[in-house]
Formats: sequence, structure tokens, C-alpha cells
Amino acid sequence: MDERVLDVVAVRDVGPDTVAIDFETPDAFDAQPGQFVKLTLPVEGEDVSRFYTISSPTVDNAFEITVGIDPDGELAPQLGALEAGDGVRIAGPFGSDYYEGESRVVVLAGGPGVGPAVGIAERALEDGNEAAVVYQDDAPVHEERLDALAEAGALIAVIGSEESLTEPVANAVEDGGQVFIYGFADFLDAATEALEAAGVNTDDAKVENFG
Repeated sequence: MDERVLDVVAVRDVGPDTVAIDFETPDAFDAQPGQFVKLTLPVEGEDVSRFYTISSPTVDNAFEITVGIDPDGELAPQLGALEAGDGVRIAGPFGSDYYEGESRVVVLAGGPGVGPAVGIAERALEDGNEAAVVYQDDAPVHEERLDALAEAGALIAVIGSEESLTEPVANAVEDGGQVFIYGFADFLDAATEALEAAGVNTDDAKVENFG
């Protein structure tokens, strides 16, 4: 999709300093959970753009992104102040590391990586497939969706930043599956080490580095 202005449908608090923003789905917007879009807003007279990964399981009528609100951030405070009916310039979707109907998904998420993690896991269960999520964060968000996933049969492990990934990752990959890793570089390194310790070949993992 070329850049166009999309209306905000809703803005919801989903955890500490974090909101989920729903946008209207335009025609011919065929995105999968795990892909990302580019948002552009004017900030002090200059256009500022950031990429955000889709966190909804589908994009049928609307699609969701999850935004952590850093009060000192360049764009996030403006996104957090959006209201229904506001327009935002959006382009995409982008990215090749997304859910493609795999029979079992294992999503390792650090911090903001929980957005695509819940979207992918929900979509997998909706499709009749299996899902496991290992989420590392000291201030977890999307807890209601994580709880609902666990109740629906997904394997969910939420751990703090000082806790080791080794055991929860080993449990998550015990039954195999397509591995996804979403998060910042340090988390990607730790997740890769945990996968290798569990005997998983990481060459086939679908990875998105948030920076």
C-alpha cells in the first residue's frame, strides 16, 4: 500500500505506558500478523516516521499496532495522544518474517515484541494450529490477551528481564514449530543462545530486530 491517510478507530491502554491503536483497514490491505507499517506525523513542523509491527491477528475491518509511550520520544507521545477520527499517514505492510499458517508457532518476544507475539499466537489458534509464547519484560502489557491465549491452550511464559530464557524456551520448543523472535538486539542474542542450548537450528527462525 502506498502512503495514505488512515483514520484512527480507537486508542486503548494495554499496560504500563503502552497503548494499542486501531486503524481503519483500507482496500487491498493484505497484511499478516508479524508484518509492519510505517507511520508518519508532523512534529514541530518536520515529518517524523517510525515503523510499528501489526499486533492484531487479522486486518479484516481494522488493524492494530502497539505503542510504548516514552515521554521523551520523538513520535510516541503524539501517537499516544491520538483520538478516534484522527488521520495518520501510513504506508505498508512491510516485512517477510510473519505468520504463514504454520501448524505450530513459537514466538519469543522481548519488550515491544509482545505486540506481534499475541497477534501471531491468536491467529494460529484461530486457524486451528498450536502456539507458544515466551515473553520477557519487567512491566508486561497485553496481559488480558496473554491470559486468554493460555486459557485457549497456548503455552505462555512471562518472565522478568533478569530471568533466564533457557528453561522457558526449551519448554516452548519441545514440540517443535516455526520460531519467531521479536525484540531489541540484546534480546535477540539471548533468545538465540537459548534456542541453541535447546538444540534448535536458528537458521530457519523468523526474526525482526527492533534496533
